[in-house]
Amino acid sequence: MKNNLRKLGIGLLVVAGLVIVKMAVFRGGGAGSEEGRIVKPAVGTIHTMISTTGTVLPKNRLEIKPPVNGRIESVLVKEGEKVKVGQILAWMSSTERAALLDNARGQGEEALKYWEDAYKAIPLSAPIDGEVIVATTQPGQTVTTSDAVVVLSDHLIVRAQVDETDIGKIRVGQKAYVELDAYPDTKISCVVEHIYYESETVNNVTIYKVDLKPQEVPEFFRSGMNANVEFVEEGQSGALLVPQEAVFTDNGETFVWVYRGKGETPEKRAVKTGLSDEENTAILSGLSKDEEVVITSKKYDVSGNSTGGTNPFMPFRRKK
Repeated sequence: MKNNLRKLGIGLLVVAGLVIVKMAVFRGGGAGSEEGRIVKPAVGTIHTMISTTGTVLPKNRLEIKPPVNGRIESVLVKEGEKVKVGQILAWMSSTERAALLDNARGQGEEALKYWEDAYKAIPLSAPIDGEVIVATTQPGQTVTTSDAVVVLSDHLIVRAQVDETDIGKIRVGQKAYVELDAYPDTKISCVVEHIYYESETVNNVTIYKVDLKPQEVPEFFRSGMNANVEFVEEGQSGALLVPQEAVFTDNGETFVWVYRGKGETPEKRAVKTGLSDEENTAILSGLSKDEEVVITSKKYDVSGNSTGGTNPFMPFRRKK
């Protein structure tokens, strides 16, 4: 038992030592200290994004309606099924045929068969290749020429709403990423298919609709799903990246603190920055990939005692 406790104590000391190595504390005179996290720049790709929302919709929503009033005899397809042009989707009887067949059923099978052959049912066919997205009409249901028996879609898209201040940054063929509210862990690659010419006003904001075509339509795509959309505005590959919090400005210039070694005060160095995303900033010049930067967090002495040190890592208090 004592040996186990001794091993546990040694393990805790080792872990504590590792944490201390990861952090560096730079002390100035009196009033406080600067605790820094040392980070090595990474080489990678960075993108700037334009974020908005959208909805999954059919690009071409085609309602298959009866040519005459009547009754549905059978529906041959179901939702989600792929169909080809000319394929029969359903059979229906006109109002007159339905009445004749109902009367013939009371006269026996031979009379029914005669009228079924003499008065043919009406086929409802697919005018395009596509997918069935609505097929809720049931056999025996009465329909009119204004009722959609089946609804087809050539393909599903995401229709985004883009603010007028950003529409000039969107172009046909541009890459975008879509995350559905129903499936937030799946990112879907898309391209801009069409930018609408006419604007709309939504909540006193002028927006333009933009259609996005998925490069591969996932099986769980459903019309009406809400989506978050990110357009890839521009990108930079092979960039030297540092966390955003490592970069700061002073008198209109951009700086980073460069780590110079244990016990040494970091160097405040001017750098030229490029693109930034939600996490990282690209450094164009002023820093090499072999150097390290310090991300600082100030710790103040609440006692108010200050000797007015000049160390840049010491909190500054204005004299009254």
